[in-house]
Amino acid sequence: MANTRWVKPVAVGALAISAGIVGHFEGSRTKSYKDPVGIPTICSGHIVGVKIGDTATPEQCDAMLQADLKWYLKYVDTHLVYAEPDTRRAAFTSFCFNVGVRACGSSAAMKLLNAKPGRDVVGACMAMNRFVYAGGKVLPGLVARRKAESDLCLEGVQ
Repeated sequence: MANTRWVKPVAVGALAISAGIVGHFEGSRTKSYKDPVGIPTICSGHIVGVKIGDTATPEQCDAMLQADLKWYLKYVDTHLVYAEPDTRRAAFTSFCFNVGVRACGSSAAMKLLNAKPGRDVVGACMAMNRFVYAGGKVLPGLVARRKAESDLCLEGVQ
């Protein structure tokens, strides 16, 4: 069973679930900073057009996160071959948000989930756990995030 302490009880649907997991693991900073691999970032992992020195209000951060997650959920939904439950779509949305669409789309996780024939849901969910490196080092926060994403991905799998 997934550890769902980061999912608010009112969360319904893939977008709301992904907002809970991403918000929990990304946190939110109203002043821009460089992420572990040096990418200028603000709020909850927003990177588009960000420069060091940028600031945002908490309301702007919430709006950026919602817009980013909508975009990543749309990416996930257009790249999935099979209909997936909201929990799996949310897990892949969080995963793609964090690793980027190039890495996500070419990952073993996405390939195993979409394989015809021989689809491997368990293998796909577990393959996310390989993405725990940033700057060549294992980051404990990424280990915890991947565990949460893979647990969420496995929700309902027999």
